[in-house]
Amino acid sequence: MNIGTTVLISVTAAIVIGIGALISFYVGKRAKSNDSWVVGGRNLPLYVIAFTQYATAVGGGVLVAHVGIAYAWGLSVFWYEIFVIVGLLIIAIFAGWLRRRTFSTIPEVFTKLYGEHRLMLSMVALAVIVVPFGWLATQFIAFANLFNAVTGIGITPLIIIMAVVSIAFVLPGGLTSVAWSDFFFGVFMVIASVVVGVYAIVNAGGPSTIVKNLPAELTTMPTGLTAAGGLTILLWLFSILPGTLTNQLYYQRIFAASNVKQARQGLYLSSILIGISGIYALIVGVSVRSMTDQFGVDGREQAAGWFLAQLPVWLIAIYGAFLMATIVSTTGSALHSVVVNLVNDLRPAFVKNKDTSSDLVAMSRWCTVAVSAIAAVLAIVFPTALNWLVATYAYSASMLAVPFLLGMVLTNKWILDVSIGYVSMAAGLVVCAVAHIAGTTIPYAVFGIIASFVAYLIMLAVKKPQARALSEEGALS
Repeated sequence: MNIGTTVLISVTAAIVIGIGALISFYVGKRAKSNDSWVVGGRNLPLYVIAFTQYATAVGGGVLVAHVGIAYAWGLSVFWYEIFVIVGLLIIAIFAGWLRRRTFSTIPEVFTKLYGEHRLMLSMVALAVIVVPFGWLATQFIAFANLFNAVTGIGITPLIIIMAVVSIAFVLPGGLTSVAWSDFFFGVFMVIASVVVGVYAIVNAGGPSTIVKNLPAELTTMPTGLTAAGGLTILLWLFSILPGTLTNQLYYQRIFAASNVKQARQGLYLSSILIGISGIYALIVGVSVRSMTDQFGVDGREQAAGWFLAQLPVWLIAIYGAFLMATIVSTTGSALHSVVVNLVNDLRPAFVKNKDTSSDLVAMSRWCTVAVSAIAAVLAIVFPTALNWLVATYAYSASMLAVPFLLGMVLTNKWILDVSIGYVSMAAGLVVCAVAHIAGTTIPYAVFGIIASFVAYLIMLAVKKPQARALSEEGALS
């Protein structure tokens, strides 16, 4: 790629990221309290809640890797969006119960469900942290690999740049900064996806030509939805749905809403936007398949790169900024979530100092720099070893999904013994690990979640919960 194209892409991406950074800095100046840092002051407007949920859910994987999925399996690409949306709609059921309490993190919810226990708080916090930290490190690598191919800049400098950019979006005001910059990035992502999608259709010769050039099984119902194969779809189900239901990033946006109504409306609107991202991936994927069938199913990783090489320079610049925005929105949200758990959950479990709000914000800022630096070093030194972090999604869901969701359902009427939560989490973790090591054909998360559920039911029978007094709060509505 010539130097002029490289400069144009870099400048366009810098302008988009720069606008987001200015927004982050401006709103961050007014976010002085720890409440603003952790949950956006609990008064973010509806449009910000909707777009930050959308930008959090739709990262680089959806907008790049999913193009390859659509290229290979057509309509099957929608399963990701379906499972995420189902997860968000389930979360919406609990939104009233969650928003009316002053929760800030998932570990705090566990404390409400099972009581204050340092060991449980630590276990839950670690299970929650490992997923966004994995996102953070692997997104650094994904960004570096992508823009190395486009600009020719080295991998290590690009990882360092991404780490610094991520810090810049969290440091001014925590979730307040992240959410408002996500709003800008989300709007830009929707506009850019429409532009890129329309170009793909036109360049492929129009909808009728695309359909004519594709195998019928990719575009017809129901074969299109099953083209990926039952086992692959099952894998997506047991990684995406439980992962969505236990992903702290989504819950923090509920805690940040002005009221219950807006929390639910934000989830509904973001679900619509996530559906649009699936349409984008489908359009680009099948357009590429219509123009070239040289890669086949096994070469779906090359589909997005091939498409990028066909774009005119002006659209490559927009597309580069588009990808940069999606990755930055993901890394900023992930970095913030990790820091919140470290400062507000893990540290108080072992350090009993009575910190002021300003002390906590200062500590969070230092922690933001440290976590980003650690993730960047790991991404530089152990880029391939970080693949194991993807597996943590399954382990985290195996530990948390059952005691978290059933706990919120049962706490309406019952006081739950802490041993129920402990045994359920332990069973999910151990069985998931055994299935993983055994190399089961069925996704190992399935075994972990089933084991956690069975253990929960057994412990409910052994440790019969006490009836909650009618005066005690607990209703989910």
